Amino acid sequence: MKLIEELKMRGLVEALTDPEIEKALEKPLTVYCGFDPSARSLQAGNLVSIMALKRFQMAGHKVIALVGGATGLIGDPSGKSAERNMLTLEQVERNKAGIRENLSRILDFDGPNAARLVDNYDWYKDTSAIEFLRDIAINFRVPQMLAKESVKKRLGASEGALTFTEFSYQILQGNDFLHLYDNFGCTLEIGGADQWGNITAGTDLVRKMRGKSVFGLTFPLLLDSSGKKFGKSEGNALFMDASMTGVYDWYQYFLRSADADVIRYLKVFSLKSLEEIAELERAMKENPEGRIPQKALAEELTLLVHGEEGLRTALGATKTLFGGDLSGKSASELEEIFKDVPSAEMQAADIVGKSVFAVAALAGMFKSNGEARRMAAQGGLSLNGCKVDEKRVFREEDLVEGRVAVLKQGKKNNFVLKASRV
Repeated sequence: MKLIEELKMRGLVEALTDPEIEKALEKPLTVYCGFDPSARSLQAGNLVSIMALKRFQMAGHKVIALVGGATGLIGDPSGKSAERNMLTLEQVERNKAGIRENLSRILDFDGPNAARLVDNYDWYKDTSAIEFLRDIAINFRVPQMLAKESVKKRLGASEGALTFTEFSYQILQGNDFLHLYDNFGCTLEIGGADQWGNITAGTDLVRKMRGKSVFGLTFPLLLDSSGKKFGKSEGNALFMDASMTGVYDWYQYFLRSADADVIRYLKVFSLKSLEEIAELERAMKENPEGRIPQKALAEELTLLVHGEEGLRTALGATKTLFGGDLSGKSASELEEIFKDVPSAEMQAADIVGKSVFAVAALAGMFKSNGEARRMAAQGGLSLNGCKVDEKRVFREEDLVEGRVAVLKQGKKNNFVLKASRV
């Protein structure tokens, strides 16, 4: 199957600047995609672009990942309702380092078809304002710039009026394409649908200044079945950096994918063939309770982004949370795994030596002492994965590292007890 056909079948083609791109892709070419260093880690929404680059690389095309060290200091108005906070050069440098690390997990930067990482700050840092206006900006016409959809939306807003700084963003990104064309023979830029105006700024500039046709391809913004978008601006960022989004949360996010979304996610993110994905879709229809596609998606993306160790951690945490196996877990691991469940902090002196059910009631896990006692007597109360009766007393060793214990009511209702010794 031709690459462009596969991209279409995976839902990764929103628009093409020129239908000739389909013919051009029959031979190896150089393609680039830009990444905005607005945070020190990329997130799940960026995986659409990263995996698209990965598919181009696997198909034999040369790929360039551009980290916008210069444009990141300005801010892209595309898809924004207001100007974002300006970043310092130090913040951008920190963020660029994190993005480089993120990309290196998925793209192959070694070998005969190695990916290339570039930073547009390298070709803008010594450009004066006079040079920018005389040599670059002169090639852009204001009416065309005003016609860009991302600009029109901001111009019509009652708040968050577009600044000249943001207005100039398309000039810089357009010039990026020209620079990559001149220096690396790059003839294709890819990006999300919100990047259409910036991409066409580049294709127009190369055609005007070099008399050559280059191409742009956009893919749809990734929305779930409720219309919610992946991304930092939507407040639901899922970061690739494990210190910002834990591997367990990353795994669980995809494991919880709705049936209406999971097959589409597999097509976009997974390296599985379309035939394999179709088989997973059949399995879901035959056994929806098994969540087979969701498990396949969560495992593949956790392995891809966090490696084998990260996947083991995520699977172990899942087993702990839902299976009750707490063996070998440190207090910090337990706090991370159970961070989203109800919890209470009590003095260690009010825990050790007291009946487990009484402690559970005092902590607020039950409405009353009597309810807690009945639950324990009926075998419905567990401490660190082991059932306890109404006679069981809290021991010092029940507190992992002297500070954490996990109670459970029934099969699902966990409760974290934290011991204070102040």
